[in-house]
Amino acid sequence: MAKHPVVIYGASGYTGMLIMDWLIDQNIPFTAVARNAGRTKEMMAQRVVRLESANYEIIEAEHNVDALTNAFRGAKVVCNTVGPFFNFGLVAVEAALKAGCHYLDPAGEQHHLRNVREQFGELYRQAGLLVSPSNAYMYTFAEIAAELALETPGIDVLETATLTRSPRGNAGITVGSAATIFEGYRQEACYLWDKKLERHSADASFTVATPDLMQPVFCLPWGGTSLPVYFEHDARVRSCVSCVGFYDTNAMRTVHAFGQKWEAEYKDLPSAQQDAIVKQLVDSTSPTMPPRERTTMQRTVDVAIGRGQLASVRATMYGVTPYISTGAVQTAGVIKLLDGETAKVGFASGSKAFGHRYLLGFLEQRGLARATVSQL
Repeated sequence: MAKHPVVIYGASGYTGMLIMDWLIDQNIPFTAVARNAGRTKEMMAQRVVRLESANYEIIEAEHNVDALTNAFRGAKVVCNTVGPFFNFGLVAVEAALKAGCHYLDPAGEQHHLRNVREQFGELYRQAGLLVSPSNAYMYTFAEIAAELALETPGIDVLETATLTRSPRGNAGITVGSAATIFEGYRQEACYLWDKKLERHSADASFTVATPDLMQPVFCLPWGGTSLPVYFEHDARVRSCVSCVGFYDTNAMRTVHAFGQKWEAEYKDLPSAQQDAIVKQLVDSTSPTMPPRERTTMQRTVDVAIGRGQLASVRATMYGVTPYISTGAVQTAGVIKLLDGETAKVGFASGSKAFGHRYLLGFLEQRGLARATVSQL
């Protein structure tokens, strides 16, 4: 049973420890939950900033509903970072509900979001609790930009692009992120078109030209992103198409080629063989935990183009250090939930639950983001 108001589940992982950094910065006590308490204690000592001034505990729990319910009970908010979420996420969602906790995670996988909405959205609403996946740099920044665009009257169509820069090679990608990228090829990726989710073709890609960058960026649907799901039942929005691109075109084309190879050669293989292929790819991409991000290296541009019948607007979010920003986004949500200030219960995005202007202000005040809006 947790004795602190916030639980970090997946406490020995990269993202979990960054959330702890921000909770400590805001003087919020937390309970770290993981399968191996000894390893978690060791990793936290190495990686968590200002840990010596934190008020926290570590609880060991297996990854099953009963064990996690017991570990979460007593807390108010669970921040779950154990992914890939379409493999592991629903166990923590169910446990948080049974423990009477609000639930946040950084997942952008459409399959996970749709399962959470369909299986748990109404149950959380009846319990007066929020269940909110995808509170992270990817795709909260793009959603904030989209909400800024929607402030212009008449906008009902959205196109968003999430463009990130990391060090050359794979030093900026965590093991969990790599697993999510390659596991995503087992799931359908959808965009929102005229109020309905439509499936992207297996070879879908985009070439995004933006005045913020000298060269066009080769982008992919990236599982469709969370935005089409969150806007699917939003009366303001008819269509939403989203994509993601890293500035390394060669790396993006390699990922694209793997997706086509999966469709042609792997999609009908038994699950065990698919598991082995994904594991081999993840191990070769991100064999170790990456170093802490640097603002001089990790920079981001998230763009939302909004169109109406005659109206047109462009909203841009400039940012740095995506993983560190994820910790800040999670903590911004935690603060609102601990204060009892959420505009939504049940299934909702962070922007709709906490307010996109609040999240933008939290990020701006900490030097993590800046937004611009221009009529086109």
